[in-house]
Amino acid sequence: MNLQVNPHTKVEDHHVDSFLTDVLKGLKSSPKRLSSKYFYDKTGDRLFQEIMVMPEYYLTKCELDIFKNKTADLIRLINPENEPFDLIELGAGDAMKSTFLLKHLVETGVQFTYMPIDISGNILSILKEKLGRELPALEISALEGDYFQMLQKAASLSHRRKVILFLGSNIGNMNIEEAESFCHALNRNLSSGDRVLIGFDLKKNPHTILNAYNDKNGITAAFNLNLLTRINRELGADFDLKQFQHYQTYDPVSGACKSYLVSLKEQTVKIGNESILFEESELIDMEISQKFSAEKIEELREKSDFKRVGEIKDSKNWFVDVIWQVE
Repeated sequence: MNLQVNPHTKVEDHHVDSFLTDVLKGLKSSPKRLSSKYFYDKTGDRLFQEIMVMPEYYLTKCELDIFKNKTADLIRLINPENEPFDLIELGAGDAMKSTFLLKHLVETGVQFTYMPIDISGNILSILKEKLGRELPALEISALEGDYFQMLQKAASLSHRRKVILFLGSNIGNMNIEEAESFCHALNRNLSSGDRVLIGFDLKKNPHTILNAYNDKNGITAAFNLNLLTRINRELGADFDLKQFQHYQTYDPVSGACKSYLVSLKEQTVKIGNESILFEESELIDMEISQKFSAEKIEELREKSDFKRVGEIKDSKNWFVDVIWQVE
């Protein structure tokens, strides 16, 4: 979160308080954990851009294949009646994939407003500048904050039908129980007839998956360690990054791909007035990147009370974008 250029001081203070509360709660739990939603400060945004173009990181390429080469099919599934609507992207980032969809919609004259939602004000400002340059006719309303709060705000701004994009296998940053809770809450925050498009990374060769999160150049490791740097900078902590090491696992049975930071010695880290003790080899659970079977995706849809509309896979059948509708 960029704290220095925002007149809404009370809002920013609230974000800092939430960040501190979440960090302390996570590091005092057993096992220790940190929320991956805080990865995305300015440096985190840049590192993730680097991750997305790594040869090993297939996810972006797979979903880009869908959005670049099957754009018309996507539009038929999300807006079959060609009626005015709001296109809301959760965790929009730089909108690299959805830009293909936005261009197609603008060129065909569909009346719609693009509402990107992201917790990173930095990435939203970059996105608005980029889209303003590339698609000057695009109507855009950027919303900075948590998903469901901003969905409620989007509903207050417009009563048009909503189409929600949740791309990049962001659903995989939750364990199965959290994904079920998220999809159920998503359904409750939408209206009858609204549609969602969710990207799921499918189970595949375990080596392919593990290599995507454990690159030899250490970019993913730097991405994880940057959260400690952010905690040092924004919360007055004293993490020594040289005393923590990135560790990656993948369980092909459950589909859970997990990132950890390992404490290399017994040490005490101060965060403000709090002291957090780490044992040697103790782990911080940083992130899960869940992989899905077709059966698990269908089970998730049923449990969250969505109606199945359709799906589109990439050319390798490694990734799928599913389209569901609120009944």
